[in-house]
Amino acid sequence: MKVIHWIAIILVIIGALNWGLIGFFKFNLVSWIFGGDWLPISRIIYALVGLAGLWCLFFVKCLCNCEVCNSGSKRGKHH
Repeated sequence: MKVIHWIAIILVIIGALNWGLIGFFKFNLVSWIFGGDWLPISRIIYALVGLAGLWCLFFVKCLCNCEVCNSGSKRGKHH
């Protein structure tokens, strides 16, 4: 797998874990590590996680051969 795919997956996982912590414990890990929500480094992390999410949307679409992802084509079985 390409390095950019792994980076995107890691960033999406970081984002998901951060949102989980916010939802369950009202604790923002990114903000805590970097010292605040609106500091430039925190905003860069949030932006990178968002871009990684968009990248993964297209990446997963390319990997999937199921009928749902291929608009009903018969190329693959639904999983």
